Amino acid sequence: KEWTPCGPHQGQDEGRGPAPGSGTRQVFSMAAMNKEGGSASAATGPDSPSPVPLPPGKPALPGADGTPFGCPSGRKEKPADPVEWTVMDVVEYFTEAGFPEQATAFQEQEIDGKSLLLMQRTDVLTGLSIRLGPALKIYEHHIKVLQQGHFEDDDPDGLLG
Repeated sequence: KEWTPCGPHQGQDEGRGPAPGSGTRQVFSMAAMNKEGGSASAATGPDSPSPVPLPPGKPALPGADGTPFGCPSGRKEKPADPVEWTVMDVVEYFTEAGFPEQATAFQEQEIDGKSLLLMQRTDVLTGLSIRLGPALKIYEHHIKVLQQGHFEDDDPDGLLG
């Protein structure tokens, strides 16, 4: 089974051990690392299969709940209400929607869920410095839809128009 990183910051914590308080402990010998800071290998015995290269400080097997050791188990999912989204939730949303290049603009501008819901068309078209075509699609098919869904929930009588 392949190793899968946890959390939104994939590869950012290379070389570090498990998260504090995760209840697991790993020890890697510096002799197991190659000169370029490459991979450590799991210890093998005479009956063991060939060693599997691992990223430095990363576990070989997932925990009982399927998350890799050292990863916070039960990483909370993105909240259903966009107003509660973090900047990384917004980035994840647009990456999954097919706009990975434009998602970085939201990260650079630190747009969280509250900010996203307050954005106007001109903010998206000119304020994020992204190409016109993707900006139009992002606003019309995503931001506007999220805003309508959010503000309709807040205004059940339709008083806001």
